[in-house]
Amino acid sequence: MTASWQPSASARMLRARAKLLAGIRDYFAQTGVLEVETPVCSFFGTTDPAIASLSTPYQDRSQPTGERLYLHTSPEFAMKRLLASGLGSIYQICKVFRDNESGRLHNPEFSLLEWYRVGYDHHQLMSDVAALVLSLLDQSREVEKLSYAEVFGRYLSLDPHSATPGQLRECALDHQLPITADFQLPDRDAWLDLLMSHSIEPELGKDGLCFIYDYPASQSSLAQIRAGDPPIAERFELYMDGIELANGFHELTDAAEQEQRFHKDLEKRRENGLPAIPMDYNLIAALRQGMPACAGVALGIDRLLMRLTGARHINEVLAFPIDRA
Repeated sequence: MTASWQPSASARMLRARAKLLAGIRDYFAQTGVLEVETPVCSFFGTTDPAIASLSTPYQDRSQPTGERLYLHTSPEFAMKRLLASGLGSIYQICKVFRDNESGRLHNPEFSLLEWYRVGYDHHQLMSDVAALVLSLLDQSREVEKLSYAEVFGRYLSLDPHSATPGQLRECALDHQLPITADFQLPDRDAWLDLLMSHSIEPELGKDGLCFIYDYPASQSSLAQIRAGDPPIAERFELYMDGIELANGFHELTDAAEQEQRFHKDLEKRRENGLPAIPMDYNLIAALRQGMPACAGVALGIDRLLMRLTGARHINEVLAFPIDRA
């Protein structure tokens, strides 16, 4: 591999990054949220089948056979253990790592801002996210909030909570997505993700900040599910200029439900031929002890910097992306 010793980001961009980080810390200092640090490596990893972890061998003198450490894909699990210890609202700025991530908006090592507000639900946290982002902008922007059902109705004229896989497939063909007539996907969520990424996301946040909230229960991840017909996952995503910047949840606090979701993830990993990942029993123990009701969100700092500066490629905002690391 031929690589340059020079940074890919300009000096102006690196100064903009420093200003952004200072602005983030100032916002949380003013709003009384504590900055914390948690380990980058853990004996546990994320079981999410959609995320590929990076890992490294670890040799302990007391364990001759050695073990494996997982580089965190998010500081979420460790931060929730701090919440369960009674620390209150917290935030963290850190590097996180994900395998199989490269491209215009992706680098396997990237910067993440994650924070948790005790006593908040996902609607209150959306307002908090908007206040932070607007405080970092040089000009005011509109803030739009749409439910997942509303945005599918607006752009595709269908109900994502009741549409069948066949109807979603027909919608994809009608909107001339790049698929063949015999193209197949494994389930409804895969079709919903395809339609969201190709037909909806590019239209979101063109004039400001756009929040999409209340997702299908099948896409709950680590969010609470609100009972109803249909049941709804209390989570949200933030978009600017057609790009996803943040993913937030009204956090699940039930230890038994969390452990059950981990097992479902591992079962899906087996079905898809993916490696098994050890689930975080420390998180389960913390939830059993009692984590306060809260909402949490992860925001990509590199993507936010791209939006603030007009950069087109993530390499423009990184000092040394993977091909120069």
